[in-house]
Amino acid sequence: MTTSTKTSTTDIPLTAPVPMTPLQEFWHYFSSNKGAVAGLAFIVLICFMAVFANIVAPHSPSDQYRDALLLPPAWLEGGNWSYVLGTDDVGRDILSRLIYGSRLSIAVGIVAVTASLIMGILLGLVAGYFRGVIDTAIMRIVDIMLAMPSLLLAIAIVAILGPSIVNAALAISIVSLPHYVRLTRAATMAEMSRDYVTSSRVIGASPLRLMFICILPNCLAPLIVQATLGFSSAILDMAALGFLGLGAQPPTPEWGSMLADALQFVQRAWWVVTFPGLMILITVLAFNLMGDGLRDALDPKLKQ
Repeated sequence: MTTSTKTSTTDIPLTAPVPMTPLQEFWHYFSSNKGAVAGLAFIVLICFMAVFANIVAPHSPSDQYRDALLLPPAWLEGGNWSYVLGTDDVGRDILSRLIYGSRLSIAVGIVAVTASLIMGILLGLVAGYFRGVIDTAIMRIVDIMLAMPSLLLAIAIVAILGPSIVNAALAISIVSLPHYVRLTRAATMAEMSRDYVTSSRVIGASPLRLMFICILPNCLAPLIVQATLGFSSAILDMAALGFLGLGAQPPTPEWGSMLADALQFVQRAWWVVTFPGLMILITVLAFNLMGDGLRDALDPKLKQ
């Protein structure tokens, strides 16, 4: 009679994966979008140049070098490495003006987006929470604003108030307001039917607590994405108003006004027009790419 021996195998303990923190989870989904990471890197570079423009810029944006009028970029024949991107028609360094122009564009974007976001959240919460006559009145005003092209409405506002950077930023914040109102209202109406809102109302929470403590934090994800995309729209609108002479006034370095001043030199000095246009293009593209990455990282439906 033979006895069979049974080989025992050592059980290998399986360790459960360590759960990611919300910040790690956000970066995991955001970094999977390479375009969003590239956009974020360029935006960080632009913000660095805007903050440290006094150190980074090789020249003052208003200094005129009469011996270097319409000098080509340094890598072309006749160029000078003291003026890497060349000079304009009065001898000002284009690179320095672009760097100082980034400070103005970022500042206008922050002011316009912040003002329109705050007002849009307040009006959208009130319209979505109270409904009825208040909702109808707010949304009809928003519909009237959306019926007009945003740039045309901004031009009309600046024409009434007068051309300046402050008035241009105010006009941009006003024309951006309807998007935040509609988005906040839709998110508020969706959250109003949730159980946690009903429970908070039953235990006696005030309307202000319901709107700002319970509902608003759950509406922030789409608003953050819209605010990021609103930066690109604000920079583009500011450049358009500057191009039309309704934004920053000479000699303030601003990308749109630089394009307007250089139109007559398109054929003989292409660099005067090309580099401000490229800065507008790449900056707007970077904000759009980063907004797309934020949408992927903050939208729960895209994570499933």
